[in-house]
Amino acid sequence: MTAHDSDDELAAAYVLGTLSARRRRAVQARLSSDGTLRDAVDAWEARLLPLTALAEPVEPSPSLWARIESAIAPAPASMRARAKAGAWRRWWTSLAFWRAAAAAGFVAASVAALLPTSDLFAPAAPRFMVVLVAPNGTAPGWVVQTTGANTLRLVPLSTTAVPEQRSLQFWTKADDWGAPVSLGLVRPGQPLEVKIDQLPPLVPNQLFEITLEPYNGSPTGRPTGPILYIGRSVRLS
Repeated sequence: MTAHDSDDELAAAYVLGTLSARRRRAVQARLSSDGTLRDAVDAWEARLLPLTALAEPVEPSPSLWARIESAIAPAPASMRARAKAGAWRRWWTSLAFWRAAAAAGFVAASVAALLPTSDLFAPAAPRFMVVLVAPNGTAPGWVVQTTGANTLRLVPLSTTAVPEQRSLQFWTKADDWGAPVSLGLVRPGQPLEVKIDQLPPLVPNQLFEITLEPYNGSPTGRPTGPILYIGRSVRLS
């Protein structure tokens, strides 16, 4: 792992709010002097910000506003300006969406979305979302969204290196299914839209994964290669 990769993963975990309090304070201390880490944090914030559109606005209670005002009132003007500029970041990390996703068992579960410059993101609120991360990893690699009653959209958040003569294959399995069902082959770094009208309706905690398979896919109709990314569905509405 290079230093850049390490900073990028650290920035992703920082923006997602999955760091311990001690490590989060360490990152905050570095941000004022470490331009590389600051750029990585800014990039992840820009990448994940569209997810805020998926949560209905909630008006903070008067008591919460009072605590916020009490907390920032003693701060110097320069610090207050920085806090104001980063206010959306605190709102981002407090969204109930993240808490629900974490409870469903995602490691960074939380995240997702497209780069804001992409025209592939459909802002219509999906009913389900899945964040796929590498086993034992923290940074998200793909996000799955429903874009209608019978359509899934798989969107890359990073590029996956695939060896020659191998393919990425997308699978799903609900707890009461006998075996995983293939949702098709995946091109690295490219989105995939899948019709699921022939499958049972999606359910919370449904498993999704991407495996590395032989060229043109698994010859058995079941996953045969290593799991590269995995996650479970969270119901949003």
